[in-house]
Amino acid sequence: MTSRRTQKAAEAIREVVGMAILRDLKDPRVRHVTVTFVEVSTDLRQAKVHVSIMGTETEQHLSLRGLQSAAGFLQSKLAANIDMRYTPKLTFVIDLGVKRSIEVMRILQQLRPADEVAADEAETDEAADDDLDEADDVADDESAEVDAANEDAVDEQAQHEDSQDDATKHHDAAEHRAAEHRAAE
Repeated sequence: MTSRRTQKAAEAIREVVGMAILRDLKDPRVRHVTVTFVEVSTDLRQAKVHVSIMGTETEQHLSLRGLQSAAGFLQSKLAANIDMRYTPKLTFVIDLGVKRSIEVMRILQQLRPADEVAADEAETDEAADDDLDEADDVADDESAEVDAANEDAVDEQAQHEDSQDDATKHHDAAEHRAAEHRAAE
């Protein structure tokens, strides 16, 4: 069982390595690569990066070799972005899960009659519309809550400024009275 610490480290490594591959890696062999997940050893010294690579088998192996040769560069990006005692040694593995699921879906769709496919697509579209409507409602509710919280914060800030102004006026008046009292003596 992996600990919460190793899971958090794996997720952070996935994000940093994935972004570095997209933005910083200039190797022409590395194309159409997505970091799917990362396995980290319990001592956080080894990280196995699972990648999905779209393309032919030759392109996949070329991209994998490009990633392996860029491992040092990616480790330096990792060290710069994540504060860890040890920077894990990166190894790359092709994740065939995505390709297999796409292939299974293709085979299943070939086996289904055309009218079932059309009915399922209609149901899927309707469910997607319902999900979008629900997401819009949630976003509206959250937006209203944020607006209300902002208004409360503005009101509190105004009250705080008013109380500071009142305190300053009382202080100034007290100093003025003290000055008049000293002048009268």
